[in-house]
Order: sequence, then structure tokens, then C-alpha cells
Amino acid sequence: MGYQIISFLLDIAAGLLGGACLLRLYMQRQRIPFGNPVGSFVFALTDWLVLPLRRVLPALWRWDTASLVGAFLLELTQFALLWLLAGQPGSMVPLLALFGLLRLVISALTGLVIVYAVLSWVRADSPIVDVIERLCAPLLRPWRRLIPLVGGIDLSPLAFLVLLQVAAIVLTYLQAAALH
Repeated sequence: MGYQIISFLLDIAAGLLGGACLLRLYMQRQRIPFGNPVGSFVFALTDWLVLPLRRVLPALWRWDTASLVGAFLLELTQFALLWLLAGQPGSMVPLLALFGLLRLVISALTGLVIVYAVLSWVRADSPIVDVIERLCAPLLRPWRRLIPLVGGIDLSPLAFLVLLQVAAIVLTYLQAAALH
């Protein structure tokens, strides 16, 4: 029971901080200003990790490698602690961290698109809505070209969510195959 509680708490902490690192990476890639509540929150959660990494890891093109490596290091720490608690040899920890990072990307994109879809139904008037729309637009644009509006309803978020779920299934299969 104790291991499950610690695993759960580590998953929450790594998910929140790693997700914030990934959101920082994506917001910078999309050139979304950070002078909004989302940006302030992301900076507050990630500066302690990303800024020191940025001193040794330069950006590649428009990709903030420090944010990506920060998210990976959080996953790596999570799995290393779990393997230490379980008393297992840690040779698979980097691979588990890589799969954890990919799962985190899928989960973050899923959450982002769900929030976008809900906000598009209620038409909330908030600076957060603009940020989420700017983050989702490039992801949904290819789907909008393929899927016409149905009765004035945009089904592209649904199609993208289906793709993300398929990717999660494939990732689970690949992880199981790699670990056995």
C-alpha cells in the first residue's frame, strides 16, 4: 500500500511539473507570450529547473531543449525513485522515463484539446481561452481540412482525441514489448 501511495504522489508531481515543462516548450515554439495567467503559472512551476538547464543546453531552432530535458529529468527521477523503493536494478529506468515522457505528451495534448472543446462550447471570455485556442489551432488545422463542420459543430477535436488514444494504445504495446 505504501508503495502505491508513493507511486501515485510521484506520478502527480512528475506529471504536473513535467507537463508544465512541456507546456513551456510548446508555448515558446508557438511564440505565445507568457504575460498571461497560463504563462505566469508555467514560469512559476518551471523556472527552478529550466533556467539552470538553459545555461548548458542551447535552443535548437525554435525548440527549447532545456524544457524538454527538464521534463525528461523529472520522469527519470520519478522512475529511479520507484525502482529504488522496489529494490530493483535500475537498468531500464531511462527507457521507462522515455516512455513516461511520451505518455505525458499524449496526456497533456488530450487535456489541452478537451479543455479547448469545452471552452469552445461555453465561449468563456478569459485570456486563458485565447492561449488555449492558439495552442490547439496548429494541432487541429490538418483535421479541419479533412472533416467538414457537421451542423455547425467542429468535430476536429474529437478526431484528434481518437488519434491520441490510438497513440496511447500503441505506446503501451511498444513499452510492453521493449521491457520483455
